[in-house]
Amino acid sequence: MSVNGTEPGELASDHGVETIADELLDQALAERRALVQLCLYALDRASAGVVARIEEGLTAIGVVAVRADGQRFDPSQHEAAGTVPTDDLSLLGLVAETEVPGFADRGRVLRAPIVTVYTAR
Repeated sequence: MSVNGTEPGELASDHGVETIADELLDQALAERRALVQLCLYALDRASAGVVARIEEGLTAIGVVAVRADGQRFDPSQHEAAGTVPTDDLSLLGLVAETEVPGFADRGRVLRAPIVTVYTAR
């Protein structure tokens, strides 16, 4: 049965409705990005308890903290802030400590972790 000359299935695929839906989705995604960035800004300035709660909330929406301790340093994935000299050759080039955690949104890097790297003494 048609309504105002439109078949029932045509209402859902109406171009105007799709355009509005696309605009709303774009707006929601832009607002999500802005809120995630605001959370990262606040996280860098918060107490340990608040940091833990913000990280829990971000994780719930797919934004995870990246700590690289013990990983091989990779300049494309990590930002070196300093070095720690060592005589242990097995530690050379590994991340000694994550100074500032990085964050990834469903695998897309938002911010690389800032790390200290073991180097030869």
